[in-house]
Amino acid sequence: MENMHLIGLSRQMTLERQIDVVANNVANVNTTGFKADKSLFQEYLSPTARDDNFAAGRDRRVSYVQDRATFHDFAQGPSEATKNPLDVAIDGSAFLVVQTAGGERYTRDGGFQINAQGQLVTLGGNPVLGTAGPIVFQPTDRDITIAADGGVTVREGASRTDSVRGKLRLVGFTQPQKLLKEGNNLFAAGDAGTPAPSITSTVKQGFIEKSNVNSVTEMSRMIEITRAYTQISTLLQQQSDHRKAALDKLADVPA
Repeated sequence: MENMHLIGLSRQMTLERQIDVVANNVANVNTTGFKADKSLFQEYLSPTARDDNFAAGRDRRVSYVQDRATFHDFAQGPSEATKNPLDVAIDGSAFLVVQTAGGERYTRDGGFQINAQGQLVTLGGNPVLGTAGPIVFQPTDRDITIAADGGVTVREGASRTDSVRGKLRLVGFTQPQKLLKEGNNLFAAGDAGTPAPSITSTVKQGFIEKSNVNSVTEMSRMIEITRAYTQISTLLQQQSDHRKAALDKLADVPA
């Protein structure tokens, strides 16, 4: 296969994977706490394919495009007021900790509720972990307050004094790019290191953090990628047509 076709196909393959990333971002534009993904590209020089028409006979290796990886965009999303005392939005780079069937997971989604057992849980039913384990409320608890440091207090029954129910765990990682996405807004530690308590992040009660996806930017990017893919397809088809026409003419030359 000619170098031009190889270069075009390598670009189409990266565009296909890039459109998958963009499409997933667009699909989660309304997912609470969602963090967008971005693509990384790099030049790949083929060790075997060469351009023998370069610079008056001097050849050079052919350059392809290669999608190196994807990375997480951890930019903070906008906060939205919900007036729900169980909702929290994180101000800073920390993560909340929840317990799942697969172990501890980390999230920026602070939309919580109380289950039938009195536990503070995510909308998916995963218990929210405090510094001393799951946070559990009593049936007579009222006036739930979540302080900026994550401390959870209530008024119990007819009491006018605060009772402590726990403190949200806020953790950070030394290598957050190595966190592994699970679903739409959960992360596994992977090779990101051991989670450490975050002392700089705070929480805001009655708010949630929206997705950090910019829908206009992502839709524009999707259109740009689609156009690029179409242009390359057209170019490759034209090249194939020219090659076919040349072979047809060659066949008509008398022996």
